[in-house]
Amino acid sequence: MIYSNTLHKYFNCTGNPVPVKPNPIVNFKRTILLVEDEAEPAEMLSNYLEMHGYDVLLAMDGNRAVELIDKNAQTIDLAILDIMVPDKSGYEICSYLRKHPVLSDVPVIFLTAKDKEKDEIAGLDLGADDYIPKPASLNLVKAHVESMLRRRPQEKGSWIAYRSVFVAPESMEAWQNGEKIELTNTEFKLLKLFFENPKRVYTRQEILEYITDEEKYVFDRTVDVHIKNLRLKLREDGELIKTYRGMGYGLNKELAFS
Repeated sequence: MIYSNTLHKYFNCTGNPVPVKPNPIVNFKRTILLVEDEAEPAEMLSNYLEMHGYDVLLAMDGNRAVELIDKNAQTIDLAILDIMVPDKSGYEICSYLRKHPVLSDVPVIFLTAKDKEKDEIAGLDLGADDYIPKPASLNLVKAHVESMLRRRPQEKGSWIAYRSVFVAPESMEAWQNGEKIELTNTEFKLLKLFFENPKRVYTRQEILEYITDEEKYVFDRTVDVHIKNLRLKLREDGELIKTYRGMGYGLNKELAFS
C-alpha cells in the first residue's frame, strides 16, 4: 500500500465511514492534475481531494497526462506527479508543464516512492515546488496542496486556445505544443481575430480593412498570402483556418469545437 495508515483514520470501529466535512479554506473550485499509475492509491487520493472541494483530473500514464494538460490548461491550478509512470515519466511531465505557455508557473508536487536524495534534487532542478515521499497520508498530501495553492492567485492570464494553439491577446504571443510561434504583426492580428470570433466568417474586404494599419499598400490577394503563411506556421493546426468558398475566411468550427 502506498499511502500508509490512511484508511483506518476515515472509518470507525463498525466499519462505517466517518463523515468528513469539506475544508472551509476551499470555498471555490480548484483543479488538480493527478498523475498516478497505481489504480487503488490514485482512486483513493482523487476521491479524497474531491471530497474536500477540488476537481481532479486523473491520468494513469504520461501520454494521458499530456492530453489532459493540453485540453484543460486554463483550469489546472496544481499538479501532483508520480515519477514512475508509463510512457512519460513524472520528470518529463514536469518539464512539459514548465515549457507550457499557460502552465509554466503552476505548482508541481512530486509524490513518489523514490526517496533518494538525487531523485529529489532532480525533481527540484526541473522546477518542482514540493516533494512528498511515499508512503504518505491523504491528509498530509492535502495539507501540501493547500499550502501550495495559498501562494498562488486564483486568477490566470487571459488565453484563448483551440486544439494545441494558445493565443495571448494582451502579450501578443502564440504558442503551440509548448513552443512559441514566430508570427508577424499581421499574422498575429489575423490569428487573434479568428480565435476571438470563432463563429464569424470574414470577407477579404473586412480583413483588408482590419490589417490596413499594419501595411501601407494592400491588395485583394494580400489576404490570401497572409492566410497561407499563417497556416504554414501553424503546421498541423493550419487547418484551423478555413476557407469558406464564396464568403471568406474564419475558424474551422468543426475542428475547433470537436
